[in-house]
Amino acid sequence: MPMDIANSLAARSLRSVWHPCTQMRQHERTPPIALASAHGPWLVDTDGRRYFDAISSWWVNLFGHTNARINAALVEQLGRLEHAMLAGFTHEPVVQLSERLAARTGHALGHCFFASDGASAVEIALKMSVHAWRNAGHADKNEFICIAGGYHGETVGALGVTDTPLFRSAYEALLRPAHIAASPDARLAGPGESAADVSRRALADVQRLLQERSGRIAAIIVEPLVQCAAGMAMHDPDYVRGLRALCDAHGAHLIADEIAVGCGRTGSFFACEQAAIWPDLLCLSKGISGGYLPLSLVMASDAIYAAFYDDDVRRGFLHSHSYTGNALACRAALATLDIFEQDQVIERNGRTAALLAQALQPLAQDARVQHVRQRGMIWACDARIDDAATAAAFPRRLAREAAQRELLVRPIGTALYVMPPYIIDAQQAQWLGERLHAAFDAALSGKEKA
Repeated sequence: MPMDIANSLAARSLRSVWHPCTQMRQHERTPPIALASAHGPWLVDTDGRRYFDAISSWWVNLFGHTNARINAALVEQLGRLEHAMLAGFTHEPVVQLSERLAARTGHALGHCFFASDGASAVEIALKMSVHAWRNAGHADKNEFICIAGGYHGETVGALGVTDTPLFRSAYEALLRPAHIAASPDARLAGPGESAADVSRRALADVQRLLQERSGRIAAIIVEPLVQCAAGMAMHDPDYVRGLRALCDAHGAHLIADEIAVGCGRTGSFFACEQAAIWPDLLCLSKGISGGYLPLSLVMASDAIYAAFYDDDVRRGFLHSHSYTGNALACRAALATLDIFEQDQVIERNGRTAALLAQALQPLAQDARVQHVRQRGMIWACDARIDDAATAAAFPRRLAREAAQRELLVRPIGTALYVMPPYIIDAQQAQWLGERLHAAFDAALSGKEKA
């Protein structure tokens, strides 16, 4: 397609579309890439240029774009039922998806409540927690503890438990603030300390808050193992295990936000499995539909579900939205689970993660990076940049240099990460490592692409 048509599509987008998580004025200098198609790990623009999707399109795409098996499932579902309201009705995709997810927790969690996006799932979990305590006669338990650097979404309730000033500060007047506990980020380890030592310090701070606000804390919310928006901040599984114990001891719910870290990203289907615990409420989104359609859900313990089970409508959980449990989105999720089971994805991802680490070894050994870390299919490092202006320009510069090398990345501050689709093979991993290192070098040295 001629370049002038590609440019016109980008220009039309800038005139009519308000792009997310974007300062739109920056697009005057760097227009959005106009996409025409996608297949496997590749996105293709309207000029025929391709880009390797190294961040799975904001962490949602698990098995490649236009996946044949997910496509076929959706085509079949289109001929049966596209959508019907879930209040007073049900259908096979939503029931089967709920059953299969509950089985993956050994039925420790179930009673899936469906929504559309991650922030909505968090909002639901927060409301469920407070309402469950209210129904149990503990209306004073209506406060939350969140973790420093945590991110849980853009709705008002989710922002209230988010500690990311860039997203939160403009809306402080709308928010009900939570108590912020110390971060378990392993990068905070001092000389001679381990990630487990950092976790113990962070848990002591949670315990302090629970004691100070005794009888008032409804729940603690955590992104198990990896705080993604904090620059892929990783912590020891002992931290999650410790949170479970503290919640049990002090009568608080544990909410696991697995929106980004669930569905196999960290090396197990649910990140909480690596801590050998189950939360009271677990939020899923992003990868659950394979990256195809908006879908999120909250899984609840039997105890929380029972707190709402009554003849009195006022004691019911009356949250809703029109597209709850959409049949097409649920069918995409079922096809995604089929791939997990048929292809033994969790086991295969262990081998793929090792290939990824090997391919990124030259970058990991670069003296200009620090805090190299990996949890499953998430690999990250931090650029060593002392100058504030250079650090501020680094994300945009690296993204631009990477795009010139057919690579899509989106750094978070000075944190560089990759979170590719699970279908990446050894040759693609090697290509990714080489291109990413070259882009990194160019972003810091000012070299232009050869």
